[in-house]
Amino acid sequence: MNASATVGVGVGICPSTSKPLRIGLSPIPIRLRWRRRCLMIEAELAALEAQSVSRRLILLRHAKSSWQHRLRDHDRRLTKIGRADVVLVSQKLQHMGWIPQLILSSDALRTRETLNIMQEQVRGFLEAEVHFISSFYSIAAMDGQTAEHLQRTICQYSRDEILTIMCMGHNRGWEEAASMFTGASIQLKTCNAALLEATGKSWEEAFAVAGFGGWKLQGIVTPSSDLYSIDIPKFRNKI
Repeated sequence: MNASATVGVGVGICPSTSKPLRIGLSPIPIRLRWRRRCLMIEAELAALEAQSVSRRLILLRHAKSSWQHRLRDHDRRLTKIGRADVVLVSQKLQHMGWIPQLILSSDALRTRETLNIMQEQVRGFLEAEVHFISSFYSIAAMDGQTAEHLQRTICQYSRDEILTIMCMGHNRGWEEAASMFTGASIQLKTCNAALLEATGKSWEEAFAVAGFGGWKLQGIVTPSSDLYSIDIPKFRNKI
């Protein structure tokens, strides 16, 4: 027997090149290595999904509305100035990249009109999922109840893949909620938007971890000026 034939199973000599030739190797080890790599990738993706991510909350007060007509408060319409303000704020939110995937809004006419103009100005607002919440109109007039109500409603309508939510409503509830979430004393004039941020694997976790006072105030958008950053230590005023 040729000595080269006994040098291990599956090894021979290539007649044309006289170089060692491996024959009869099964592709199973390659498949196993590929499968192992796929499992590692899946595990890495699962770990990333399980990590806390940034959750952004926009609290927007409706634009300026009119008192000139004898209408129910619920049916008041926006003024000319109010409509112009919405255009400016919409463009600023788009420029900053704060476009919500989910919009929860009071069903009052002035909030509906505010949203309609935003959707006309920025396609992202038109593509967002929208729900009109009738209780947003009434809860805003009740002392100390808006923040908890917003939290419950957001957790009810949100999904883990939604990272930015906008809630549209009224004072005094909206600036009260912004103040409670951040622990800062916040004033929201008409068509002002408070930009809040916290982290969590879900919205429920974000609220649980941040609690009241733990949301980071990233800024306030107004029609009359660019986004201005809030000096939290200076404005911090626990409520």
